[in-house]
Amino acid sequence: MTAMLDKVRTGKGFIAALDQSGGSTPKALKLYGIEADAYDGEEAMFDLVHAMRTRIVTSPAFTGERVLGAILFEMTMDRQIDGQGSAEYLWNEKQVVPFLKVDKGLADEVDGVQVMKAIPNLDELCERAVGHGVFGTKMRSVISVANAGGVDAVVAQQFAFGRQILEHGLIPIIEPEVDIHSSSKPEAEALLLDSLGAALDDLPEGVDVMLKLTLPSEDGFYTSLVEHPRVLRVVALSGGYSRDDANAILGRNSGMIASFSRALTEGLTAQMSDAEFDATLDTAIQAIYDASIT
Repeated sequence: MTAMLDKVRTGKGFIAALDQSGGSTPKALKLYGIEADAYDGEEAMFDLVHAMRTRIVTSPAFTGERVLGAILFEMTMDRQIDGQGSAEYLWNEKQVVPFLKVDKGLADEVDGVQVMKAIPNLDELCERAVGHGVFGTKMRSVISVANAGGVDAVVAQQFAFGRQILEHGLIPIIEPEVDIHSSSKPEAEALLLDSLGAALDDLPEGVDVMLKLTLPSEDGFYTSLVEHPRVLRVVALSGGYSRDDANAILGRNSGMIASFSRALTEGLTAQMSDAEFDATLDTAIQAIYDASIT
């Protein structure tokens, strides 16, 4: 864990989000060139998405030199890559720090936000993650409207789960996503900045978390969070921006690094030859890496 901590704290690169779950998997496969009529049932669907993730992480383009970490879906953690558990393979073979998505999806919108559904098995899931050598976790909420009560509810829930995760020796990535299409995005970001700052100030010394935030409307808006003593790293989600647009915005926000999902896999298809696949992935990784080291 010490080597992983040092890499996350000081390393150059970005975190690959490979954690598409049940709801987002069909779309991810479609973008990868696999239509819904090509598989029958959830098990076959997850077999295909695991094959896609395996192809990505075993590519010679995907190494710890440019990729600091990777976020896995629970079912991915439970499966193997080249004879090792997925998380173990990432660290042992690639020197890429493994994280685990732990949330169970979003509740219905209230006060302009969607908090997370309950995570009844969180302690058991964290212990399994520790057994697989996972370094940290990730959990996502969504803010659609600048509503102070809603934003505070999102942050309060994120930090409550975060404290529970910290008890297992894991580092939580707290992800209160602000919808890039929100008509009140700048105002929501201002509310979020204040709420996150207060929650971070309440953490005891020596207890660190990570933040995963939507690329801000104002360049440098989250600098105070990047510099906060309780924040190990601030990573950015692409949130629906194209890779080029996301990289351009990220490059103007010093200290933030990428944690892209769709923007990372943009342009990759199942039909590509290995040479085409590796070259396309290499180009994507280099571009995201360059934007992450500003």
